[in-house]
Amino acid sequence: MLDLLLILTMLVFAVQAIRARRLIPAALWLAGISALLAIFFYRLGAPYVAAIELSVGAGLVTVLFVFAISVAGEEIAVARPHVPQPLAWGLALVSIILLGWLAWPLVGWGGGVIERPLPELLWQQRGMDMLVQLVLIFAGVLGLLGLLAETKAPLDQAVAAEVAARRDRELLEMQHKAMP
Repeated sequence: MLDLLLILTMLVFAVQAIRARRLIPAALWLAGISALLAIFFYRLGAPYVAAIELSVGAGLVTVLFVFAISVAGEEIAVARPHVPQPLAWGLALVSIILLGWLAWPLVGWGGGVIERPLPELLWQQRGMDMLVQLVLIFAGVLGLLGLLAETKAPLDQAVAAEVAARRDRELLEMQHKAMP
């Protein structure tokens, strides 16, 4: 029953990600889908896949999406859909029916046998992998922050100084002309 609830919640999150008008909330809905998918993988007996999905899918990809959106800016564009709306609804309904049909045998299934709890699995058996992933996420964030740091180029400073000096000269000339 919990597996069916996870699948339905992922579907709701997916619809919310599609319906979101702004990009950052859509990225956060996608992060929620990745987190729920990691729980689903863990329940299916694939704890290593679950750990990677949680750290990369919900962690690193979300951070990269948010930074890319903040760099590129968020313009709300109103465009006509490429797919007619009845066809889109039909495809969505067929996808939901197929997903339900494929997931029906999993209803009531307790998942695979996992001998150890998740924290022990992550930090004792896969501790080095998790630390490497954390370092990669941290390095990626710092690298993006370094790339996005606002610094003036040397030419910009020289041009600004030249314009300021020209303005000062013009002000002095105007003051000399105004004095009798």
